[in-house]
Amino acid sequence: MKYSNFAKGLAISLGATVMALGSANLAKAEVPSWCGPKKATLALLDGYGGNSWRQVTTASGKQTVELCPSITKYEYADGQGDTQKSISDIKSMAAKGVDALVVFGDAGPAVLPAITSVFKSGKIIVPYRVAVGGKEGVNYSKFIGSSFENDGATWGKWIKSVLPKGGNVLFLSGPAGNSQGLDELKGLKSVLGPEYVFVNAQPFDVTNWDPALTQKVLTAEIAKNAKIDVIVSDFGPSLVGALPTFTKQGKSIPALATSDGNSLGCFWHDNQASNPDFKLFTVATGNDNVRLAVQWAVALATGGEKPKDAIFKAPAFEDSVSGKPNAVLCRKDLPGAIYMSSELPAEDQAKAVGQ
Repeated sequence: MKYSNFAKGLAISLGATVMALGSANLAKAEVPSWCGPKKATLALLDGYGGNSWRQVTTASGKQTVELCPSITKYEYADGQGDTQKSISDIKSMAAKGVDALVVFGDAGPAVLPAITSVFKSGKIIVPYRVAVGGKEGVNYSKFIGSSFENDGATWGKWIKSVLPKGGNVLFLSGPAGNSQGLDELKGLKSVLGPEYVFVNAQPFDVTNWDPALTQKVLTAEIAKNAKIDVIVSDFGPSLVGALPTFTKQGKSIPALATSDGNSLGCFWHDNQASNPDFKLFTVATGNDNVRLAVQWAVALATGGEKPKDAIFKAPAFEDSVSGKPNAVLCRKDLPGAIYMSSELPAEDQAKAVGQ
């Protein structure tokens, strides 16, 4: 689906951003089936909104809301990585009378009591992407997950295609114990046999998805391991600053299975000729997970048709070897901090990240 009429500019503030939705442009567009006739208000709540991935995701969610003229007001709040603020944001939005809440619960089960309280008060509340525990119909209206295990299996199949005899695998993920990394590992191991040796600390090397820590971790792994055949990372752009460590030590950057990002795609184009082992495969980085969550929340709040899917599955996006479904993409005329796999047009992503 192509999305249009993206409102110019996106205010992402330390508090809640309130926007009254006009209907003049929406009246010209076909109303989607998940948008019912009942009027409602909706809030999107982030546990942490301070990076480009979240800014593009937030813009994508806002744009999806704009497709439904039954939503009369949209609000946004950024938890700023503070669990207590995130809990407060959830409670305050409900207290203000917002009808439907879509929650990126970065803090996991710590926000479940607040979510449960809002649900039991009669509100529609849809946590997504990060598991918060609890049960649908008891603690919240619907949970919209992302099949990270599917991502792992997709990466594993590509790894087998480029390293059919096996090899040394370095797996990097975010915070210690995060459910995304654990599920991705399940997917990887469902495809890769014992001939693929994971050289990282188990279950994965912790990077917090932070470029500086990623560079530190990768430098240590290169020093420790004489051979790394493939790196798996669930946030590809965080590797851009770290990958030159290989060339500084006289080694080719190895194959990389990860998620997409414009900075990573451009890095590959700039460096692949001098790094013969640098094959690149990406899955879509998942900004559009929010669209499915918003569609569910709107459908439940307005009496629209419920979407058929409840789990977002990121498709394969780039493959430097086969060129399918896409060759590696790079838009040097646009910021590195955008994601070509997103349904939000690249130029609108640039506005969302303030560049």
